[in-house]
Amino acid sequence: MSNAPAAIEARGLGKRYGHRWALADCTLSIPAGHVTGLVGPNGAGKTTLISLATGMLAPTTGTVRVLGGAPASGPDQLARVGYVSQDTPAYAGLSVADHLRLGAHLNPRWDAALARRRIEQLGLDPRQKAGHLSGGQRAQLALTLALAKRPELLILDEPIASLDPRARREFLQVLMNAVAEQELSVVISSHQVADLERVSDYLVVLIDSRVRVDGAVEHLLATHHLLTGPRRAAASLPASQQVITQSHTGRQSTFVVRSSEPVIDPAWTVEEVSLEDLVLAYMGPAATGSPDIRTLEARP
Repeated sequence: MSNAPAAIEARGLGKRYGHRWALADCTLSIPAGHVTGLVGPNGAGKTTLISLATGMLAPTTGTVRVLGGAPASGPDQLARVGYVSQDTPAYAGLSVADHLRLGAHLNPRWDAALARRRIEQLGLDPRQKAGHLSGGQRAQLALTLALAKRPELLILDEPIASLDPRARREFLQVLMNAVAEQELSVVISSHQVADLERVSDYLVVLIDSRVRVDGAVEHLLATHHLLTGPRRAAASLPASQQVITQSHTGRQSTFVVRSSEPVIDPAWTVEEVSLEDLVLAYMGPAATGSPDIRTLEARP
């Protein structure tokens, strides 16, 4: 996959509404061949980036390429990308079967057998109106429609935000089964970092339109550590330990650091970080004097 075009590549990308920038000077490259978790605080620009990547918005400045092509530039490009939004839209007055027929009409790569099989596996009644489905069922229907397009890239914008834990788990299980079967690239935006940890193998943290950190999840977790010990200043740590965030009490200091070398100072209690710990560290205030870190070398 190293020679494949990026799933999404932005250069100086911006979108302005009047005097307000929803996304400004965004430059990033999300590699193909991965399930990429796109995370960041509210207002970071995630949904605007996705809307630009799907062609629903036109940029004010900069460029965005999707699988090497311009977003929504024609039928062939549209067929390569599947999309599920947060509100998992469905036509309330249409039945499940009506949605499948509509999908077949609109999508040249439509896989009718796959769509029927997934509807059966989900236990959905083809005759039932979408307006009578539960939130989880509507989300599964939207995912089925996106997958049956046989896309190369699937973009999901907060698709599980409103679902209960069971429905979220079922949605993600269907997604991962599809990734294994169809060799999809996936970009999924979500605030549910614990869920992303179960499915993502690549991470992008977007803050104020800029990439704060990105890289393969396995590499990121292996090179970030939680240190707890006697109070000391960040400047006293070795140069090889880049401080991401820090907190202090009267006698104790806690740091999240990035280091490719083992931390062997006996003064520290060293713990692994979860993906959620790592994301929260980068979303918090940057440590004084620490650089804006991007793990470029973590890319495959």
